[in-house]
Amino acid sequence: MRLAVAVGLALASSIALAESGNDDVGQAQTETQQPLFLSDNALEQPIHSSKYSKSPYTNTTWEQVPRQVSVYDSPYNVALFSGENGEDIDRLWSQTKSIFWYGVGVAGFIALLPEDISNWDTSDDRLLEKWWDNVREGPVWDRDVWYINYIGHPYFGGVYYQIARKSGYRQWDAFVYSFMMSTFYWEYGVEAFAEVPAVQDLVVTPVLGWVYGEWAFNKEREIIQGGGKVWDSEWMGNTALFLLDPVDTLGRGVNHLMGRDVVKAGTGYIGFQDVALPNGQTDSQFNVNMNFQFGEGETSPAMRRSYTRVRNVTTHDPVDYGIVGISVGGRYLDLDDEWGIENSWAPMITLGVYYTPSLSSRLQYTRIDTDSKTTGESITYENYSFDFQYYFLADDDLRPYINAGIGETLLEKDRDTTTFQVNGGLGLHYQLNSNWALQADWVHFYSGKLSTNDDLFSGQLVYRFGRGERW
Repeated sequence: MRLAVAVGLALASSIALAESGNDDVGQAQTETQQPLFLSDNALEQPIHSSKYSKSPYTNTTWEQVPRQVSVYDSPYNVALFSGENGEDIDRLWSQTKSIFWYGVGVAGFIALLPEDISNWDTSDDRLLEKWWDNVREGPVWDRDVWYINYIGHPYFGGVYYQIARKSGYRQWDAFVYSFMMSTFYWEYGVEAFAEVPAVQDLVVTPVLGWVYGEWAFNKEREIIQGGGKVWDSEWMGNTALFLLDPVDTLGRGVNHLMGRDVVKAGTGYIGFQDVALPNGQTDSQFNVNMNFQFGEGETSPAMRRSYTRVRNVTTHDPVDYGIVGISVGGRYLDLDDEWGIENSWAPMITLGVYYTPSLSSRLQYTRIDTDSKTTGESITYENYSFDFQYYFLADDDLRPYINAGIGETLLEKDRDTTTFQVNGGLGLHYQLNSNWALQADWVHFYSGKLSTNDDLFSGQLVYRFGRGERW
């Protein structure tokens, strides 16, 4: 039923966009060009096509509006709640309220379902107790399949991201918005009623959602400004627009079919869970949901959607998705005897944010099947940590750095063996070019619970997305 509704809305959206294609193209053809920067004494004016010059609200991007140079004096300043640079805070707040009310509705609806369907305890006391138990227990390293954690979650992180970007916010603000929504609304909100918050979801969803969301945001505009076609096909163009941002695309399609703006906002989520069956087995369920809050009549000008065409522009914003980096490498595990397993080489992967050439933070994960010292049987070892790095000689290609962080180690994927650890270490970073770098480090992990001392030696190849390091 859910799939049928989604497909039906998709077809309706596609038909509507096809019917309105000429109008959208007409909106997209008006070209404007303005200087990107103004002196500190100059007044900022938003750029609009002549067709929409009467309304101060558009899908104008951050890059289309002339900015004072001083805007970037504090590159990590968050204007999400103030709209101090002319961002469309009304549009953002309107969509955010709709999303939050939807979350409350979903929680209430699931609570009313039979327990064998929802897998939730339907007593009011137990429902709140379960949410609190899950929040206190987490975050943990979850066991969802890889395409859920590393494709599905970033995809919907990108959906959150585009809500802010399409409201005129710069990339950093849009990332902060995606982080807040994926963390507090979803991970520690709606989803915490059903399962323990996950480490990967807290980091991967907004960080890789930034990378995907920015790409999708620009690709959508490129398609619309190119006439709404892909490979000279209007159908392919509509399909691509739907996949890039299904919530926004369906909303426009429904509004066109209804002849008015009845869709206030939309959101979506992806989920994976194991549901117990009466025969003692489990059923793995994969869910993709896209939801809308409907209303009647005209909406505020902040929710009206239009597009203007601008020439290719660049921005001197020092913070874009190029600060996101991913690295892969190997790590030698010199483990404490308390673990009872053999030392071994292991693969590792990290996802990091490189704020400046002097400071970064990374989530790292290491896993290997090694042998027990007593039985010789294979045992799965896992280590993950969230660390900060401070780099010396930041202007040079070769940069020594110190590392400090917290994390956990566990065996056999058993949460009962999870051991909290603190870590510290030293490393060398060599910047090959703006996108690529090499790193080697030694990190010491200590656990007060088991009094373990582990030394991990690693080497990694680092890749920075987009334009990479530009500071």
